[in-house]
Amino acid sequence: MAVGAAVLGFPPLISRRSMLSYPRAWPVSSKHFGRRLQLHPILASLVEEQREVSFIEPEMALVNALIGIQGRGFSASAQQLKEVERAVETLEKVKGIPDPTNSNLIEGCWQLMFTTKPGTASPIQRTFVGVNSFKIFQEVYLRTNDPRVTNIVQFSDQIGELKVEAAATIKDGKRILFRFDRAAFTFKILPFKVPYPVPFRLLGDEAKGWLDTTYLSASGIIRISRGNKGTTFVLQKKLEPRQKLLLAVSSGEKIADVIDEVISSRQNNVIADLEALEGEWKLVWSSQASDESWQVATANGLKGLQIVKKNGYLENLVTPFPGFRFCANGFIVKSDATKFKATINSGAYLTGSIRFPFDIKTSYSMELLYIDEKIRITRQNEDILLIHLRTSNK
Repeated sequence: MAVGAAVLGFPPLISRRSMLSYPRAWPVSSKHFGRRLQLHPILASLVEEQREVSFIEPEMALVNALIGIQGRGFSASAQQLKEVERAVETLEKVKGIPDPTNSNLIEGCWQLMFTTKPGTASPIQRTFVGVNSFKIFQEVYLRTNDPRVTNIVQFSDQIGELKVEAAATIKDGKRILFRFDRAAFTFKILPFKVPYPVPFRLLGDEAKGWLDTTYLSASGIIRISRGNKGTTFVLQKKLEPRQKLLLAVSSGEKIADVIDEVISSRQNNVIADLEALEGEWKLVWSSQASDESWQVATANGLKGLQIVKKNGYLENLVTPFPGFRFCANGFIVKSDATKFKATINSGAYLTGSIRFPFDIKTSYSMELLYIDEKIRITRQNEDILLIHLRTSNK
């Protein structure tokens, strides 16, 4: 069973190894963006009643640990991996639905959010799983005349998808046995499917494997599974709004709609203090592309990192290429309940330990729309929306 864990990835041509407390928040009402969210059909079961998604505290700890991790674990830092591992182990000790394979809750469409041991993956496998813009799903249907586990890589709504299917058998209340038997690409521009080039019938035991479900939430929203190669997978049927936002940023689709949902997910307005902004924040999306010079874009916080320290000390930092950085320094002060003013009064080019100052002075307003320990959404100068991810604590 050399490819057991590949049930969440792909058969041997791609890899013979395994593949694959709500935070405090300060929301304010947002402008309605006026566009209706349109989703690929495969996502329908994932987003039904998204606003009603709720998690028990240990599940929320796992969701928080996953926020900001790129490539479903392929680009995670050691600290991020440690936080996810701790959250997974906690849930496995808490235990969820007993005998999960005998529960109807295991059936349906699951989205892969995280996988461990990415270093064991093949180059082709990394191409699929590590790309943020691709969405990876697993469909589980065990109570039919043809029980199946199907893995799906959705490249985009415009391009198409890859579907890899396996005949499935329930071994016990925890384990599913499977055998890959068919696969194909579906491209939007073609009226026919393109076979996936794997001779399943000739692979023998190489096309077989198993998957244990070690945690299935009582809500049927979160599943943790482990393959026979020891790989851990975290999957969800429904996503918390912040997860949806980061997926939208990765795909570049319907970002404004999901921003509105994230902001609306918190009902009580709380006045934000300057202390809430402290930390290191990485800009992951802006509603306005900056075609200005690196110096101006850095000063206006439209690229790179923004570091807010105690007493409102502000530093915007951009690294256009290794070994060379632009930085702009100034202060940020609170001007209203959820509004701030940033003033930049100096700048410098940095290379190694050498600093070359340059004159730059500018100021801009910031309206805080949403913030927690992971994500910050602001409106700058009343028209530019920015999404930041926290990369370090205060």
